[in-house]
Amino acid sequence: MPQIAIFLLIAVLIGLILFFFSGFRVIRPTERALIETFGKYEKFALAGLHWIFPLVQRIYKVNITEIMADIEPQEIITKNRMNAKVDLVIYYKVRPDEESIKKSLYNVNDYHSEIVMLAKTTARNVIGELIFEDVNSKRNELNRKLQQTLDHESDAWGVAVVRVELKEILPPADVQETMNNVIKGENKKTAALDFASAKEIEADGERRSHIQVAEGKKRAAILEAEGKAHAFELINKSFVGNAQLLKQLDVTQNSLFHNSKIILTENGISPQLIIGNIPVNETSHNIKENHKIKNNTNLIADEDI
Repeated sequence: MPQIAIFLLIAVLIGLILFFFSGFRVIRPTERALIETFGKYEKFALAGLHWIFPLVQRIYKVNITEIMADIEPQEIITKNRMNAKVDLVIYYKVRPDEESIKKSLYNVNDYHSEIVMLAKTTARNVIGELIFEDVNSKRNELNRKLQQTLDHESDAWGVAVVRVELKEILPPADVQETMNNVIKGENKKTAALDFASAKEIEADGERRSHIQVAEGKKRAAILEAEGKAHAFELINKSFVGNAQLLKQLDVTQNSLFHNSKIILTENGISPQLIIGNIPVNETSHNIKENHKIKNNTNLIADEDI
């Protein structure tokens, strides 16, 4: 009997220990939690280690990280009655404060499925008020409008819509083909303009090159003309000096030819001091002199004058 009592006591102790340790709960930093006692809200739990009374209390965890919801493609009729196939993605998260956690658990059954359905209806309403050209060209504005609308509508669930991205907006096949042709035409036009601009730049470069060559030739011609003029000036100066010398020689030659007397100076023959022909005298001195020179010209030095 005592052995049975000891065995029961040990079993009870083990049960109590297991019961105690079964009440520990760990909440990660990416989670927030609510603790209920007999189905009634008890308290808000942050990240860390918490203990709840087993079988009496329950803990409900909520992920507060950003979640991506890929909305399946749907056809939306635009304002100008075109069927556009729209594919979008939304990013949302539950706000980490106590009130938002309570809303996400008590105000909506499944906020993930609800946010997906809300995104579909909101996209249909917003895009349906626009023409297709605006939907296709104003994506950033449309994304911002969808995000603001969804964020406002999901506030009652404690959910914040971070952003909305339109992945694809496809028109009907015939409209898509027409748009592709228009884009091809625009691309060809742009390419033609670029080609014409390149040719114009090339022609302008060649023109500038020819101008530079012509300017170089002109400058070379000017320099050559200036060189020739300078050389001519030097030649002219040299010619004037030589002409004076030639004149002296010519005068000397003529004097010698006419049997005239010339005077030698330190600078050479002085044509200005040519005495001219000496008349023949009857005196014996003149006869002797005339006999000596005959047809030759007598040279008289400066000291003999």
